Amino acid sequence: MNTLAINGGVPVFREPQTFAPWPPVYPETGDKLREIYMSANWSFYGPAEAQFCQEFAAYHTSEYGVFMANGTTTLECALAALGVGAGDEVIVPSWTWMATGMAPVYLGATPVFADGEKDTFCLDPAAFEAAITPRTKAVIPVHLFGSMADMDKICAIADKHGIAVIEDCAHAHGGKWRGKGVGSLGKVGSFSFQQSKIMTSGEGGLCTTDDPELFETISRLKHIGYAPGKKRGEVAGGPPQTGLLCHNYRATEFQAQILLDQLHHLESDTVSRAENAEYLRKRLEAIPGIKTQSPGRCATMQSYYVFGITVDPQILKPGISKADVIAAVNAEGATEVFGGWGAVTYKQNLWNVSPEKYRVASADVVADIIANRIILLGIQWLMSDRAVLDKLVEAFDKVMKEYSR
Repeated sequence: MNTLAINGGVPVFREPQTFAPWPPVYPETGDKLREIYMSANWSFYGPAEAQFCQEFAAYHTSEYGVFMANGTTTLECALAALGVGAGDEVIVPSWTWMATGMAPVYLGATPVFADGEKDTFCLDPAAFEAAITPRTKAVIPVHLFGSMADMDKICAIADKHGIAVIEDCAHAHGGKWRGKGVGSLGKVGSFSFQQSKIMTSGEGGLCTTDDPELFETISRLKHIGYAPGKKRGEVAGGPPQTGLLCHNYRATEFQAQILLDQLHHLESDTVSRAENAEYLRKRLEAIPGIKTQSPGRCATMQSYYVFGITVDPQILKPGISKADVIAAVNAEGATEVFGGWGAVTYKQNLWNVSPEKYRVASADVVADIIANRIILLGIQWLMSDRAVLDKLVEAFDKVMKEYSR
């Protein structure tokens, strides 16, 4: 009766578990989008953009928000505003999406890859400090999956060495560290609103900062040199400084309105996901061989993009890998269980930067552990009821009993 479904047994979920399409859709947003369409005011600092930037920044305990095209342009503009350019080094975690490493490359700087921590998977402060050289200008810690980088230690090290901190918060909308919003702990916070993210408008990004000068520079960088809030034909604020290479990285009123409505659901959804994550943590860690990703040590509200677990290969039978575990759990009807990116940043398929353009500062011991052990549960699981979560745990328990030594 306990034969795995992948071997012809009866699956735990009699029908594959299905979820509502991501992202959540709110009918009232559709009405507002029609109003924007009929207004013909679709871009250039419209009212929805202004309101969204103000409310999103305030939610994350920051003074300013700059809305733009995506979460890669936010990183690029943050680095450029801090003066990062050719000859400089920017330390980034080995385990992150390639955009974190590509942003320095776009500016002619050198990304330097440092290993992560075994429990959070985020940038290891000790590895960060060991990677510092006289050329180091900035560091980009990433709040990854369902944890936060150790911002206390990272900021202390950065302050000691005169290094700017840019938080990559693409996975962390709504998270709080000692009561302060993510994105407010370094010089600049960078958020992504790509299709899969906690808050999404299909594409989009936003920088947060408390520094008025950085706010103005980032605003000019994303809006072809215009001062914050200025549009075509408006010259107030004067031209951008000589040599500041500005871009058209604008987003639209449609995206801003979608995100503004999502923001009003963020707190309740974040609390619900965090509670379900703790429930899952206790249930899954009772299964031999399974550990869960540690939340941020000082997280007063941990935000979850996905829920990360690891499977100890030492407990598995010879020839069984994490891929086999994922396939077997999927066969039990548990969809949205997958293996992540599968490689450290500079080994990902899309990373085609010449080796002389980046530096690997530390052995990727933890990153390789993540690659070989990580299993991710999609955000939809954390929005499910407890009965569904119990069945998910049952599926993992069934598979691990069969595949363990």
